[in-house]
Amino acid sequence: MEHFARYDSPFGAIKIGYEDGLIRSIRRCNVPFSHTPSPVSDLAAGQLQEYFAQKRTVFDFPLEFSGTPFQVAVWEALCRIPYGETRTYGQIASAIGRPKASRAVGMACNRNPIWIVVPCHRVLGADGSLTGYAGGLSMKRVLLEMEQTSHSL
Repeated sequence: MEHFARYDSPFGAIKIGYEDGLIRSIRRCNVPFSHTPSPVSDLAAGQLQEYFAQKRTVFDFPLEFSGTPFQVAVWEALCRIPYGETRTYGQIASAIGRPKASRAVGMACNRNPIWIVVPCHRVLGADGSLTGYAGGLSMKRVLLEMEQTSHSL
């Protein structure tokens, strides 16, 4: 049974879902809920705070994906995009051996359950434009600018 804990972030409250010592979801949350922090949710929240403070570029807390094999392949490919860099949906599709599946990659990004840690904000349109993001394009822009600024330091 998945449990949830609430933490603050620069983008508002986040809800971290965990089960059996593994993070299963991280999302923005605008509604109150009963929450139960745990060592693994505290670890994830701490690493996110370090990321927002530009002191962390890689996450290493235990997590588990729950999705279709295609979605999991996309999310794993997203995790391989280095901090401060971007890829296109087409590049991700090619990276998972499905070069014609860029739209399906976009849908998998849309269903990404582990916000920021699985960095779908690093995925751009074929022309380099900012495209859809669950947190909104302004949040995507802020995250990319933050990563590119601290990456060049």
